[in-house]
Amino acid sequence: MKKLLFILLIPLLCLTTSCTKKEVEKEVLEIDGVTYKQTEDVTNYVKITMEDGEVIIAELYPDIAPITVANFQKLVQEKFYDKLTFHRIYKGFVIQGGDPNGDGTGGSSETITGEFRRNGITNNLKHERGVLSMARNSVDMNSASSQFFICLANSTAKQLDGEYAAFGRVIAGMDVVDNLANSEIVEGTQDTPVKKPVIYSIRFVNIEE
Repeated sequence: MKKLLFILLIPLLCLTTSCTKKEVEKEVLEIDGVTYKQTEDVTNYVKITMEDGEVIIAELYPDIAPITVANFQKLVQEKFYDKLTFHRIYKGFVIQGGDPNGDGTGGSSETITGEFRRNGITNNLKHERGVLSMARNSVDMNSASSQFFICLANSTAKQLDGEYAAFGRVIAGMDVVDNLANSEIVEGTQDTPVKKPVIYSIRFVNIEE
């Protein structure tokens, strides 16, 4: 399978020590003012837990990208993302993960229709800081499967508008994303981390009012 690439306009650029992870997952927790609780139900909110225990909360937008969100939810239900990595870290641009091969060449068993303007589909979610979007190869607009990326900055990511299927946004834990973006990069490369950050799990959550 061809490595999933971006079409760019610039060069390719526990609450207490006595609590177990399972016990903590049952609790109502809070991060950046967002209170959440893990659930077995499919929701439009997910918790990305890194191997070190750090958490990112993201909201999904099925009203904007229904095919993309349904595919992502299916993979979360299947626990597809557990123990995968963020294999691409392009400082000031994106972090990208969700590849079972861990090198940008893999994906899930199904590909989906690209929900973006260049593919004839309206998607008005701009690629701004914190937005989640699907990676694909540079030739086939309907080649996205499991790989996704999180935008790091408004100025660099806006060039992706209309070219990729944005489908969600980080609503808590953006500092965690920024820490991942500061990972050491292999010398001589622009986006290959020395140690690929491991996604412990992605699970559905409910947001508590």
